[in-house]
Amino acid sequence: MPAGEYEFVVVANRLPVDMTVEDDGSLSWERSPGGLVTALAPIMQKNGGAWVGWSGKAGLEHDPFDAEGIHVTPVTLSAQEIADYYEGFSNGTLWPLYHDVIVPPEFHRNWWNAYVAVNRRFAAAAAEAVAPGGTVWVHDYQLQLVPSVLRLLRPDVKIGFFNHIPFPPVEIFAQLPWRRQVVDGLLGADLVGFQRPGDASNFLRAVRRLTDLQVRGPQVTMPGHWSRPDRQVRAQAFPISIDSAAFDELARTPDVIARAKQIRKELGSPEILLLGVDRLDYTKGIRHRLKAFGELLEDGQLRVPEATLVQVASPSRERVEQYQLLRDEVEVTVGRINGDFGTLGRAAVHYMHHSYPATEMAALYLAADVMLVTSLRDGMNLVAKEYVAARSDLGGALVLSEFTGAADELGQALQINPHDIAGTKATIMRAITMDAREGRRRMRSMRRRVMQHDVQRWADDFLGYLAMSVPSERESV
Repeated sequence: MPAGEYEFVVVANRLPVDMTVEDDGSLSWERSPGGLVTALAPIMQKNGGAWVGWSGKAGLEHDPFDAEGIHVTPVTLSAQEIADYYEGFSNGTLWPLYHDVIVPPEFHRNWWNAYVAVNRRFAAAAAEAVAPGGTVWVHDYQLQLVPSVLRLLRPDVKIGFFNHIPFPPVEIFAQLPWRRQVVDGLLGADLVGFQRPGDASNFLRAVRRLTDLQVRGPQVTMPGHWSRPDRQVRAQAFPISIDSAAFDELARTPDVIARAKQIRKELGSPEILLLGVDRLDYTKGIRHRLKAFGELLEDGQLRVPEATLVQVASPSRERVEQYQLLRDEVEVTVGRINGDFGTLGRAAVHYMHHSYPATEMAALYLAADVMLVTSLRDGMNLVAKEYVAARSDLGGALVLSEFTGAADELGQALQINPHDIAGTKATIMRAITMDAREGRRRMRSMRRRVMQHDVQRWADDFLGYLAMSVPSERESV
């Protein structure tokens, strides 16, 4: 396959821009606000980078174009492919499987066939874009077959893969009928990155169990073919982060500080403001959080209007049945708690099922006395890091599930097992009553970690390790 002209190519399910079709049929775009874009944009602009991804709209075809120094290469997906590859295999099979089977995954051959076809299309687009000897960084569970396909098409390039969600124990992963194909797909990369050391270990155990390849420490030896020598694949943890300095700066602005005070006033100036911020997803433990809060009200340990919970649950995958059921259950639970414990003009739970801009989120973090992160399984959970980055005042307390990647780094958070409702209740009360000096000490320690290990350092660490790898075809020259 002929080589492209871009030294650094990112392959992700979504493009770094949001594309809009205007009434006259023309296309406009604006840059996406995500952390991944923030981290990689400077590298791509400096080195002449291309980004391969889906526009987010069915059937939208568009030629590659340049946006803020990034060459954008759209991959077109039909409505049926979105249903089978994205909503189906990615989010109906892999997502629940990789999150400890919190809900049962579904295994459908037509979903798998669509996943294979779409991954091949992404790989082909990357192969056309990357320059000889260039670097391709593939992202996340939707594209686990891309590394091996790309390796066949362009053995001269360096290939990295980063899995943003957990990788399950082999006993769970083995349920997947196409388990070997997924492992082989990931082994097309030179470096496979994960959020936690346990995820990297799970992947290496899967390689040992499902293949006859040699595994020593973090490395897997891929045997050479013909003139190509053996190749080493490294699996390692690279915990992702946020643009800490930017979020810290945002939370210090007078407008955000004023808005935080206004939020508390609008809520009736409660003595205790608890906050939950999540996508509406069954992995986030929202039901467990509501149960613990409801029982604290029932026990009389907390009372309305002195205490209130603000729950932001941004919409997520609303066409998937499990998410529709979760929304119904959460809304019924919120209604019951408010019916039982709310007072006239003062709700026990303020529930918002929509997204907010970064300025409003920073104000909410600054207003909250206690941040509740109760995920049942989470690759990282960047909300926990955003809360810490926002608290330059050293106020607030973070209650954090031990089943998040963030728990490995934020050891001074008050950690919980969200399945233990009694333990969660006790920890929430500890956060509320914690001595101010202890609270400041804990927050100072967490802020030191978050501010030093930001998203740019994450990208630099991963790409630094990837740069040390040598593609097999280059070795054979």
